[in-house]
Amino acid sequence: MPCEGCTERDNKSTDATMEFLLLGFSELLCLRVLLFLIFLIVHLVTLAGNVMIFMAVVMEPSRPPMLFFLCLLSVIELCYTLVIVPKALLSLIVVHSSTISFIGCAAQMHLFVALGGAECFLLVAMSYDRYVAICQPLHYVAVMSEGFCLRLAVACCLGSFAVALGLTVAVFRLPFCQSHRINHFFCDIPAVLHLTCTQGHSSELPLLAACVLLLLLPFLLILTSYVCIASALLHITSSMGRGKAFSTCISHLAITLLHYGCATFMYIRPKSSYSPARDKMVSLVYTNITPLLYPLIYSLRNKEIKGVLRKMLRRKKIAQLNWDSIIRPVICVCGKF
Repeated sequence: MPCEGCTERDNKSTDATMEFLLLGFSELLCLRVLLFLIFLIVHLVTLAGNVMIFMAVVMEPSRPPMLFFLCLLSVIELCYTLVIVPKALLSLIVVHSSTISFIGCAAQMHLFVALGGAECFLLVAMSYDRYVAICQPLHYVAVMSEGFCLRLAVACCLGSFAVALGLTVAVFRLPFCQSHRINHFFCDIPAVLHLTCTQGHSSELPLLAACVLLLLLPFLLILTSYVCIASALLHITSSMGRGKAFSTCISHLAITLLHYGCATFMYIRPKSSYSPARDKMVSLVYTNITPLLYPLIYSLRNKEIKGVLRKMLRRKKIAQLNWDSIIRPVICVCGKF
């Protein structure tokens, strides 16, 4: 039964002309310029780091499965930040709150959830890669073939996009109250649900189902993989061998804790605990700082990535030396004339 002040869904102008008002950081007027510069720098560094990893892996002729998954993870992070950050930066430089259409808000939410879900599923694939490498090393090449890795990647993307589509449709079919002011810098799920006119917890059921499929189930699979890995490590008598095997999992564990820590805090809680100011700060970390840390974790803790980056820099240096050896004689000849 619709509550008082709800938007009627049979109104002809509801979906076509409805707009949401993103309040963004309207309460921080004096800090807008500083925040814009900080987040612009963070955004550019994040893009540069993920592009560098993507280019380094693509230029590598022989790509182990972990490098393939890291490359895909960098692509997801690139798309993820491009979906959210430009609109957030715009909200910092415009004097008035920025608007976003009904369709635009739904599209942003769908892409945000789909890319975040794809990352969750991809972390499961990476944990399975570590499980096979440590627990079944003799079968690693046969199991983690190029075709199998590609099928895993496609399944991760298609599965997350399907769940995200169902969640987005369910959320935007709910009746909205007359106030379309979203107290956030993008169309995040809790912020949009806060505008719905529904009784009880029925509006939270789609989000709960998506959390089970995109967060809880992948987390349990990752946990299962690491329980098996820990059991296998206990059977390794050499402390050096045990440490070497565990070191291959550190970067994946760090990324998993970062990703699931923020996502769990944001989405696995009741609607009544919604706090705009707190949620915006956590979202800033989730959408800006976390993607920035990923390339640093890859490059500092993953030996394969470090090796690929060294090769890329070496190729660049050789190309520069070859270019100098070609261009200098030409300059000298031209200088004589």
